[in-house]
Amino acid sequence: MHTDQLNTYTLKKMDYEAVVGLEIHCRIKTQTKLFCRCSNDIFNAEPNTHVCPICMGFPGMLPLMNEEAIFRGVKGALALGCDIPEFSKMDRKSYFYPDLPMGYQISQYDLPVSEKGKITITREDGSTKDIGVTRLHLENDAGKLTHTAGGSLVDYNRSGTPLVEIVSEPDMRTQEEVSLYARQIQKIMRYVGCSDADMEKGQMRFDLNISLRPKGQTEFGTRAEVKNLNSFRSLEKAFDYEFKRQKEILESGGTIVQETRGWDDNKEITVSQRSKEEAADYRYFPEPDIPPLILTREMVEKLRSELPELPHVKAERYQSEYKLSAQMANDLSSDADLAAYFEGVAKTSGEPKKAANWVLSELGGLLKAQSLSITDSKLSAENLGKLVKLIEAGTITGKIAKDIFEEVYEGNLDPEALVEERGLKVMEDTGALEKICQEVIDRNPQIVADFKGGKEKAIGGLVGQVMGATKGSANPKSVNEILRKLLIN
Repeated sequence: MHTDQLNTYTLKKMDYEAVVGLEIHCRIKTQTKLFCRCSNDIFNAEPNTHVCPICMGFPGMLPLMNEEAIFRGVKGALALGCDIPEFSKMDRKSYFYPDLPMGYQISQYDLPVSEKGKITITREDGSTKDIGVTRLHLENDAGKLTHTAGGSLVDYNRSGTPLVEIVSEPDMRTQEEVSLYARQIQKIMRYVGCSDADMEKGQMRFDLNISLRPKGQTEFGTRAEVKNLNSFRSLEKAFDYEFKRQKEILESGGTIVQETRGWDDNKEITVSQRSKEEAADYRYFPEPDIPPLILTREMVEKLRSELPELPHVKAERYQSEYKLSAQMANDLSSDADLAAYFEGVAKTSGEPKKAANWVLSELGGLLKAQSLSITDSKLSAENLGKLVKLIEAGTITGKIAKDIFEEVYEGNLDPEALVEERGLKVMEDTGALEKICQEVIDRNPQIVADFKGGKEKAIGGLVGQVMGATKGSANPKSVNEILRKLLIN
């Protein structure tokens, strides 16, 4: 075999791993933009209706820093475990694009508002991994281009809206790790009130930096950056496509080009856009119209004290305190509003496990069918807690609870009052229940013969008929015990 053939064969058999870092942009949850007082509530607004001379970049206009954006950004950074330096500054990042009215973006370069953080992800197999956060910094957004057959339209409503950019270390190796990290960032930003991070409203997007290297090699390969991914699905698909594309190039003996690529959602492919810029290409220099940001230790510690219990801490507490499964604890802690609702139900009912089941299954199923979130629920946590408490106390059966649940939900009714009013309490007259059980036995000689012949499950048919005859008001456990006593005797 010739040497070149041998090399090609070796390349084809080589096992590659991905090296991935993410840049995540989240729109900060403020009423106004970063440097002016235009509304930050731009979703579905008519184009170019939330603009002013400042965010349009008119000559002579001076930016005024939004203090609330700074504080919310710092809270996000603290939740990511970042250090907050006392001194930071804003910088001009110069580049031309039609939707960038100033001809530059105001961002942060060498002295960002935070740095050196990390978060921990939990993989499906239960193992954990720390992902480093290089920095979270502040910047303003550009506008939005819409391309049509006749040209391109630009909407400047988004121009000047406040962003945090969260830059990870290149610590991720698999699609699972990339997806888990991105989802964890979204969860944390929502929990601390930094951002709603609603991708359907354009409030969160990803830039995927990915390179490949032979397993065991410590040096990084040449990376490509896939810009402006606006869903978890797109992020995952872009990872898969880039891994395959780069692997095929390397296996054929080709060379990866460092470049910026776009994502085509319809074709599910990445496409080359331009050669990758370096920092020098942006001609960074300190923003002359904005003074440095000074955050004293007292200010930082005050913001730290305002942080809520973070989702991973909450999930761990649910497992240890409430004895919930890891999956159930993660589901409940995935959203701050959902977690607060669950805790209200658990407190009223005194039964955290049953409360978790009802919140996730019965209520969750109903909300999902109507495309609603927990904040849209008509049923208060207190009333759902009362319903769970009635079941646990043996006042009503689970069947009765499920039968009345939709009615209780729609009217946010007090289930205790409804059960009393309708006479739905569990049947307590043992004599009457024994009579019904005997009647069911007398009507079903074949089932009785099957049970006495050793078919243990046959008794379920009798229990079902008794429950039907009592309209679900009998306690299934009591019914089972009475039937067995009557059948054995």
